[in-house]
Amino acid sequence: MRNRICVSALTLLVLVSCVSAADTVRVGSKVFTESIILGDIATQVINDAGIPADHKRQLGGTRIPWEALLRGEIDIYPEYTGTISQEILASKQPMSEAQIRETLAQRGIRMTRSLGFNDTYAIGMRRDVAVKYHINSISDLAMHPELRLGFSNEFMDRADCWRSLRPAYHLPQTDVKGLDHDLAYKALQTGSIDATDVYSTDAKIKSLNLAVLIDDLHHFPEYNAVYLYRADVQARFPKAVAAIERMESQINESEMVDLNARVELQKLPESKVAAEFLQHKFGINSAALDAVDSRTTRIIARTREHLFMVAISLVSAIIVAIPLGIVAAKRPRLGQIILAIASIIYTIPSLALLVFLIPIFGITGYLPAIVALFLYSLLPMIRNTHAGLIEIPRGIRESAEALGLPPRTRLRLIELPLASGAILSGIKTAAVINVATATLGALIGAGGYGQPILTGIRLSSTPLVLEGAIPAALLALIVQGIFELSERFVVPRGLRLKAESAGL
Repeated sequence: MRNRICVSALTLLVLVSCVSAADTVRVGSKVFTESIILGDIATQVINDAGIPADHKRQLGGTRIPWEALLRGEIDIYPEYTGTISQEILASKQPMSEAQIRETLAQRGIRMTRSLGFNDTYAIGMRRDVAVKYHINSISDLAMHPELRLGFSNEFMDRADCWRSLRPAYHLPQTDVKGLDHDLAYKALQTGSIDATDVYSTDAKIKSLNLAVLIDDLHHFPEYNAVYLYRADVQARFPKAVAAIERMESQINESEMVDLNARVELQKLPESKVAAEFLQHKFGINSAALDAVDSRTTRIIARTREHLFMVAISLVSAIIVAIPLGIVAAKRPRLGQIILAIASIIYTIPSLALLVFLIPIFGITGYLPAIVALFLYSLLPMIRNTHAGLIEIPRGIRESAEALGLPPRTRLRLIELPLASGAILSGIKTAAVINVATATLGALIGAGGYGQPILTGIRLSSTPLVLEGAIPAALLALIVQGIFELSERFVVPRGLRLKAESAGL
């Protein structure tokens, strides 16, 4: 019966998701400010055309939203022609927009014309450092191997960036750090690094008074902003395609710099900045203009998302882990295998586990995050259940056998109650770990407390980081307190008194 209920609930969840996806245009964006603004612009112009649209924000680097587009998990997202040709299509030669369009069409993807600006990569330095070393171009960096370079992680890994920039300019620097892009700016300010990658439309170039080095070998191609969308969107939502095509050639470079500045320097929400731009440019009145999103409202929404991920993953793990712990205790050889597998899963870094799960469970939404949390919950519960059962004194087990109790009855009435303290401790450990690890769900659009933390890092806003970090810490303490209180009702009183007298 329990299995039938779980299957029915999962089927209903899938059906609801499919219906929602069929009626709504799903817009994606990458993890940096400009992409989120462009995603909000697309979402709002589609809504204005009378088509429901949902924005999946901050989906990581290039590969995540691209794969989501191919898999049909999102319908549209903003991208750049240079990234498409060199990173996505892995072309070794520059591609024209016509060639890019033709190659994308073979994969069922279409591309708008340029939105009106070229956001190319560049190398930026603090102006005083550039003046000190007489550095004006990227070629000049080759004369100063002592300079400390730090680039965004995506810039380090992309074929069109550091991997090809270094041999093209014969740069001698070898100790190059990979950083989050927004943290790289902080490192530049504090002098921890001397140069980093920047975007030509980045508002921080002006606010930090950075010197942008001349790309004298013309290494970086043009990165004209466009929207990519699935070919089937044209048939399903023709008005949505017409809406985003309306944005072609409508945003120039200075306007994009201003939009980025309003978010990063004035700390305005991306949705509001996008709405004000559309009102000024096209007379579109978006609901985001009047939306008042208080901190309390945001925390309540993130708490619901966080609790959903933690609760589903924890309950699922309890259903699976405790029986596995019992099997491990009853069958020692099989138990070694079970504990070994659970231990291996537990040692996989959480971010890497999410990446491993994406091809199986998709990219956006709750499911990959819930599965990852479920897997991390297994080891503490299996191990504590196993330990609690095998540590029961032999005399008690022999007395139960002497009474003629069947194995299942001994397990239910004697062994599990005696091991209840250890089992509950394992569940409590898993719950606290889940609360902390669930913040990574924001990387794949699952929300939770990780959302304000990621946004705070991106916007260099300590209050936003604390908006996610403090509730996460408080929730972990509350969960721990709830489980400690529940011991009074779950663990037999005699065992609790024995543990207290032992100082445990």
